[in-house]
Amino acid sequence: MNPAPNLPLPEPRMPLFGIPVYDLTWEGALSYVNELASLPLGPTHMAFLNANNANLMMSDPDYRKALSRTVLLPDGIGVDLASRLLNGERFVANLNGTDFIPAMLSYMDTPRRIGLIGGRPEVLARAAVNFRRHAPWHEFIEISDGFFDKNNCAGVLDDLKAARIDILLVALGTPLQEIWIDRNIRPEHARLVIGVGALFDFVSGEVPRAPLWMRHIRCEWVYRLWLEPKRLWYRYIVGIPVFLGHVARFKLFGLPRHAAGEDPRSQGRRRTDNRIEPRSRRAGTRQEPTSRRYS
Repeated sequence: MNPAPNLPLPEPRMPLFGIPVYDLTWEGALSYVNELASLPLGPTHMAFLNANNANLMMSDPDYRKALSRTVLLPDGIGVDLASRLLNGERFVANLNGTDFIPAMLSYMDTPRRIGLIGGRPEVLARAAVNFRRHAPWHEFIEISDGFFDKNNCAGVLDDLKAARIDILLVALGTPLQEIWIDRNIRPEHARLVIGVGALFDFVSGEVPRAPLWMRHIRCEWVYRLWLEPKRLWYRYIVGIPVFLGHVARFKLFGLPRHAAGEDPRSQGRRRTDNRIEPRSRRAGTRQEPTSRRYS
């Protein structure tokens, strides 16, 4: 797939663990993605980086390679903390996908054909209904639930091609969705494709959002852990210390060769520092997504 958008970068990127992350205001990010969806060429792959995804990226070279070919947006307080420690400054906005995608659909006033892949069949159907209520000027096409053979998916890709999609939302969970998109989506499938994780669960009402006050103080993860402790305890109870360990090691030593997919036996004992210098920061205040909620 086409890894790079054919547009000039409107605002700075800052590096996290050797991967550039777009440092955009809400207005800048929505405007930029709106332009990406208007391009005659594609696809451009967009994804979100949070602490859990960063942990996966540090142990999965295929996932890292897929993310290196995306428009990557910051999601959550963990990556904010990492950027503060590694770059000396936080991201200007928390562009988490659960808020960003509905805001994007509202922002785009040109009607688009939007394909949906992922989730259980009933969750996919309810999410499509609620998307149509939220932004009725767009057309939402249910391409497939998430229960198809990811290694033998010619039928899904044929259906996707026939649907003539502008924007594709893929909810297969990380790292599967990003790797699947990177390996399978081509220009004939969509112009903009976004990995959205558990978004369909939230939009369908299958999983409730945290109370607004918890979202304001950036603690939605605590609410999710309370709702689904058996499924999410490892992600948060173990994952947060692991993430902080990655931040500390990267601060001291740079990116480990195994995380970049290199064979350390072929590199000797030479240290490779894969950090990227951040671009100059523009003036402005930090923004929060309080006005970008799904309704």
